[in-house]
Amino acid sequence: MLEQRSATRPFPVDDVRRKFSALERAGRFVFFDNGAGAQVPDTVLEAVTDHLLARNVQRGGPYRQSREVDAMIARARDSVGAFVNARSADEIAFGLNATSFIRAISLAVGQTLQSRPEIIVSELDHEANVATWLALERAGARIVWWRLNPGDPLGRLRSADLEPLLTERTRLVACTMASNATGSLVDVADVARRAHAVGAEVFLDAVHYAPHGPIDVRALDCDYLVCSGYKVFAPHMGFAWCRREAINRLPTFREDFIPDVTPDKLEAGTYAYENVAGMEAAVGYLEDLGRSVAGPSPDPPVSRTDAVRLAMHAIADYERTLSALLLDEVARISGVTVYGVVDHDRLHERVPTLCFSVAGRDSTAIAAGLAAHEIGVRSGHMYSPRLIRRLGLEPAGAVRASLVHYNTAAEIARFGMALREVLD
Repeated sequence: MLEQRSATRPFPVDDVRRKFSALERAGRFVFFDNGAGAQVPDTVLEAVTDHLLARNVQRGGPYRQSREVDAMIARARDSVGAFVNARSADEIAFGLNATSFIRAISLAVGQTLQSRPEIIVSELDHEANVATWLALERAGARIVWWRLNPGDPLGRLRSADLEPLLTERTRLVACTMASNATGSLVDVADVARRAHAVGAEVFLDAVHYAPHGPIDVRALDCDYLVCSGYKVFAPHMGFAWCRREAINRLPTFREDFIPDVTPDKLEAGTYAYENVAGMEAAVGYLEDLGRSVAGPSPDPPVSRTDAVRLAMHAIADYERTLSALLLDEVARISGVTVYGVVDHDRLHERVPTLCFSVAGRDSTAIAAGLAAHEIGVRSGHMYSPRLIRRLGLEPAGAVRASLVHYNTAAEIARFGMALREVLD
């Protein structure tokens, strides 16, 4: 099993860090704001630079450089297809960011509401996966709210609470895979099972989850999934995976000469090809990490998709240790309240994103104090204002430390020391 391979070898965090020159260049600064954007490995920087130097031209031309752009985009579709375990590369579309894809798809869905006018959205989600669907009320949509469980002080979504909301009038359920504020995971495979049982579709925001664990759109059985590359060690760009049958039915905007099929029908205009080259390199970095974890000459040989999955399982295993260390660190500090999963036996239900407040202290001041200690965190509502409101944290919001696999136990210890000094 892939998961067993990843668990039998220690995670090579020192080797990983050497692949990110940005970490060395930052000196003592600690990147604990990865939920807003992660650093890129050197191979990604090299891919972006190489594209701009060697083939910064438009695709579709007969000359060598233009054909190279076409080839790079095809390779990138294959790479991202391996990252999400797509059925084929033509299910992958590239663009500006996840939000722009949510908007494009929501506008298309809004033209197909007829007998199914209900869209289910959640209080847990990033505003991008809420406001885009709320805008469809002008097109006749009826918004149904999937509320947080009022008896759960940790602010989590339960798929069982979704069941009574689903009817034959439900067109689509939009939800996140992981809260970008608290790091809590959602059982999206169960969401898809329940939604499909009534004939509804499922739209997943994978932005916050994607750096932390494997994505398998076939196993999840979702219909649409969007992600931003800059959260998964690539430059600023976005991609969408759409079930071919689902997206090809939608009336998306396109110029007349653009084919009305995936991926063309979602790629309006020219996007940043150099950043797509960087996304291809980011998946290549993960593939190399997976092969490193697998060890020399594994039997049977590891396929590309399996290598990426192996890397993501290894990352998830390692990050559970980071989550445990983070929770232990703040548990020793008086007045700190953590929002999200705190039980060490349930670390598989969260990613290493720590959302907390301190009694009697301003969250913005805490984040500024940590910045003075060269630790980058974020404060406020994290673009999830409904969740922050439900947790009773308005107007100041919370503090968020969001880690990824290049972070270390030593950095967490520094974070704890700095937080104590700030509070003292």
